[in-house]
Amino acid sequence: MSLTEQICERARDLGFDLVGVMPAHPTPYLHLNAYRSWLAQGYHGEMDYMARPDRIERRRDPAKILPGVRSIICVGLNYYPGTLPASLKCDPSRGLISNYAWGPDYHDLMLSRLKELAAIVSAQAGRGVAYRVYVDTGPVLERAYAAEAGLGFIGKNTCLIHPRMGSWLFLGEILLDIALEPTPGETTVSCGTCRRCLDACPTGALVAPYVLDARRCISYLTIELKGPIPHELRPLMGNWIFGCDVCQAVCPWQRFAEVTRERSFRAAEPEHIAPALLDLMELDEEAFRRRYKGTAVLRVKRRGLLRNVAVALGNWGNERAIPALVKALADAEPLVRGHAAWALGRIGGETARKALSEALWSETDPYVRQEIQGAVGAV
Repeated sequence: MSLTEQICERARDLGFDLVGVMPAHPTPYLHLNAYRSWLAQGYHGEMDYMARPDRIERRRDPAKILPGVRSIICVGLNYYPGTLPASLKCDPSRGLISNYAWGPDYHDLMLSRLKELAAIVSAQAGRGVAYRVYVDTGPVLERAYAAEAGLGFIGKNTCLIHPRMGSWLFLGEILLDIALEPTPGETTVSCGTCRRCLDACPTGALVAPYVLDARRCISYLTIELKGPIPHELRPLMGNWIFGCDVCQAVCPWQRFAEVTRERSFRAAEPEHIAPALLDLMELDEEAFRRRYKGTAVLRVKRRGLLRNVAVALGNWGNERAIPALVKALADAEPLVRGHAAWALGRIGGETARKALSEALWSETDPYVRQEIQGAVGAV
C-alpha cells in the first residue's frame, strides 16, 4: 500500500467522507483570473480581506503559504443533517438557519482532525513534515484544489458538488512539504444545461453560471454584512435568519445525499434549527451566548441575529410581531432599532404608526432616525 493510499485510509478512519491528494503548484490561470475578475466587479462586498494583495498572492501560489510545499491533501466532510419537517419549514413565524449551522461549529472539529491526519503523515513518512491546515478560512482557493484532487466539480451555484454525494460538504486542506502520489484528478461530470440554482435564488445573487454576487446573497447579508441590510433586498429574504440553502437544496445532485455520519451535525431540536422568531427577539446578550455557545451562529453576534430576525418578522407581516418590534425600538443596538422600525413599517397599522412616531421623538442616532422616517412613510 502506497503512502497516499495509507493517508486516504486513515483520513476515512478519522471521519472524512472524501479525500484526495494533488501536487502543489501555482493556481491555474483560469481559476485565478476568475477570482480577480470577481473582485474587480466588487462581488466580494465588504469582505475586504479577500482583495488584499498579500492574500491574492497566497491564493496564487501555495509556496507563499508554506515554503517548499510539495503536496496538498484535500478532504470533504458530509454535513447533511436531514430534511426540515414541512411544518417548520413552511411556518413564516419561525426563522430558518442554514443546514451547516445546525450542529457545533465545524471549524474546530475539522481542524483537530486535519492536524491529527498531518501527524499521521509525519509518522508514516518517517520524518517531521512541515504543514499548514485550513478549513474555510485560509488564503486558498479550496474548491479549485478539491476539484483537482478529485473530490467533485464546481457547480453553477459555485459550490463543490460530488456526483454521488451532492454539495453538503465541509472542505479542508493540508499543505505538506513532502511529495505524495496524486489521486485520480478532476471529473468530467458537470451541471450541463441545468440552471435550477440560478432561477431559484431569492435575491438573484447568482448573476451568471458560476458567478455569485455576494452583496445580494442571503448568506452574506445575514452573516458577513455587519451593517444595515439594503432595503430592496429585505423583502426577498423571507424568514432566513442565518445563511441560506436554496441554491443547494434545489440542485438535482442532492438526490444522492445521505444523512451525515457525524451525529452532532444531524437535525437537532426544532427550537434550535427553526426557532420561533418572537422568542429570539427576547434574547439579551447573556441568553444569546448561552443559546448559541459552540455554534457558528455566534459569529453574527446578538445585534446581527436580531437584525435578521427583525427583517424576518417584517416579512411575516403578522400583527402578533408588533409588541416585540416596538420593544426593540428601545434596544441598545442602533442596528436592531433600525431594522425593527423597518419591520413595523412593513407590517403597518395604527399601533405600529404610533410607536414609530413616538420613537422618532426620542431617537438621536441618524441612521435609526432615517429608518423610522422611512417606516412612518410606509405605514
